[in-house]
Amino acid sequence: MDGNILLINLILWPMAGAVLCYLAGWKRKPSGIGDSSETEAEMKVRKKFRDHMVISVILLECVIYVMCIIASSKVGSTLRIDGICGLGIGFKFEGFRIIYVGVGLLMWLMTALFSMEYFAHYRNRNRYYFFYLLTLGATLGVFMSEDLYTAFIFFEIMSFTSYTWVAHDEKPGAMKAAGTYLAVAVIGGLVMLMGLLLLYYCTSTLKIDELYAACHMILDGWEWGNGSPALIYAAGICILFGFGAKAGMFPLHIWLPKAHPVAPAPASALLSGILTKSGIYGVLVLCFEIFRGVKTWGLIILILGVLTMFIGAVLAVFSIDLKRTLACSSMSQIGFILTGCAVSVFLNEENSLAAAGTVLYMVNHSIFKLVLFMCAGAVYMRLHKLDLNAIRGCGRKNLLLKICFAIGALGIMGVPLFSGYISKTLIHEGIVEFMHELSGGTFFAIKAVEYLFLLSGGMTIGYMIKLFIAIFVDKPDNEETAAKVGGRLKITSAVALLIPSAVIIVCGSVPSIYIEKLSVFMSDITHAKGLEHISIFSLENLKGFVISLTLGLLVYLFIRKVLMKAENGRKIYVNRWPKAFDLEELIYRPLLLKILPGMFSGIFKGAIRLTEILWTSLLSIGKLIGSIAAAFGEYLWKCLLKTGKIIGFITSSFGEAIIYSVKKLFFKELIEDKKNPVIEKLYARFDVGDRAFRVLEATISYSIIWLMLGLIGTILFLLFF
Repeated sequence: MDGNILLINLILWPMAGAVLCYLAGWKRKPSGIGDSSETEAEMKVRKKFRDHMVISVILLECVIYVMCIIASSKVGSTLRIDGICGLGIGFKFEGFRIIYVGVGLLMWLMTALFSMEYFAHYRNRNRYYFFYLLTLGATLGVFMSEDLYTAFIFFEIMSFTSYTWVAHDEKPGAMKAAGTYLAVAVIGGLVMLMGLLLLYYCTSTLKIDELYAACHMILDGWEWGNGSPALIYAAGICILFGFGAKAGMFPLHIWLPKAHPVAPAPASALLSGILTKSGIYGVLVLCFEIFRGVKTWGLIILILGVLTMFIGAVLAVFSIDLKRTLACSSMSQIGFILTGCAVSVFLNEENSLAAAGTVLYMVNHSIFKLVLFMCAGAVYMRLHKLDLNAIRGCGRKNLLLKICFAIGALGIMGVPLFSGYISKTLIHEGIVEFMHELSGGTFFAIKAVEYLFLLSGGMTIGYMIKLFIAIFVDKPDNEETAAKVGGRLKITSAVALLIPSAVIIVCGSVPSIYIEKLSVFMSDITHAKGLEHISIFSLENLKGFVISLTLGLLVYLFIRKVLMKAENGRKIYVNRWPKAFDLEELIYRPLLLKILPGMFSGIFKGAIRLTEILWTSLLSIGKLIGSIAAAFGEYLWKCLLKTGKIIGFITSSFGEAIIYSVKKLFFKELIEDKKNPVIEKLYARFDVGDRAFRVLEATISYSIIWLMLGLIGTILFLLFF
């Protein structure tokens, strides 16, 4: 372990705190006879203690955060731990990472405060808080990662721990949405891992600070490492698939509209506000560290960004569910951020406006969605409904909720004096700056991107006006609905709403006090030059907002005229979005559950059938060859037997002649004088041996022995004569 040891505590402490809080909230069960379970009062005390303990864990995490900032100036801002998962893990704590760790802690603290009231009557709270804190540690691990391998490890942990948020209610709709979320996370993670392995093969490194030099050696045509430009692009696209899926990038956005309506509101705020930004963090690494200045890559991100921005806004316009509308809005806002990334890639070293706007848009969107989803949660925890027709007018009597929702809505709409206007203006200025460098067809293409940027901003204004009027202006169906939501929020929930709302106003009203310093502070990841003085509230910049505002009013008029209908004397919202356009049901589920299994099943069945045919053919050929070999062997064996018999006959005849001659020559007198006892005994022995020899002569072994002797004699003759 080498470096600032405090950094690992930012990750490990929330995970350890998750276990402590789970134990603190564990229900006490009877242990034996006479021991009863806890009373209702004891249960309330236990749950309250657990809730306060969760907030204490996050507050202590904030203290560790401040200590890490102080220690970074003394002992360094990096930490390396070798030997973990093969390549080791590394963390870095400077610039952009410090900012986003701070944003993450703010969001977790505010949602923890809000959760005390929101979950007052929920079940499975202990499980929720356990994974709530585990996800905090994993998310900070992603943003603090020094290399993409570390980012991948914590990215996957974060995906699995946050799955329980979506499935929290355990209802059929929640389980289906959670399945979609998990499928996107798992498939995206596997594809990302392929990209990382390919990138490591090409460059021999995954450290973020080393990727630019290593990748551009290959992209510029130098023979370096194992890679080629095609492999670098392939790796980049695979990594983009994984990070883009979490970010909600089109066409991998399908989990966003499904997960948010069923997840608890505090979890939705984190899913939209911070977990999607972990995906954007990976996209920033790709755009600013690997493909910086590569126009082909910039074009890919631009197309995906514009599609995400525009389609998300269209989906939000048509939606009639409060949290689904905010989810589709998140998709659209991610598109704005991706568009800023693309323009930064095109501008390369002159990307200060677009890069600053991109990173600032990330921060602003996190705060907006924190406020808006908690406002939606305040409505849901009173009414347990999200359909706009069912909650119309419910917030008329709740002034605090009305003000906070209005601030979040005005911020995301990009209204001047709210922080969203600053980031949206910077990205728009980046697009205009890029157009000044172009001419011909390329100029008109980027001009079309600018129009879509303004139109998407107009649609943002249109659907946020729809939500505000539906909840806070329209008359409710009955006063009981308004009375339920009109009650005062608890002090913890009010604080959770007021603090981020104040941040939106302060950052939007006085941008000059922080924007230039912030752009320099974030240059560690954007590599952009510091912003020169820019007039945010100039007439030219205000003109862009006026265009979007005009388009937004027209969009709201379209909503009132086309997306509403008269029923029982009043107008109601109608969901006119065709169900056939649901990409999950139209493409992904059939592809993953029917087409691909059917295709691979056919391939496997064909392969098995082909194997059977080949095996049958091989058996038939083998049998044929075996039959031929057996017949040939039998024929050879017969020939060998005949040859052996012939040779055996010749050699045995020759032997008989020799034996007969020996008998005649040496035993003639003995044979004739059989009356002599000694001679008779010798003759008897000779006769037994002679009969035994004749039995031997009748065997095949005798013939083979003489055959071998004949062959040996022939070989010796050939060798020596």
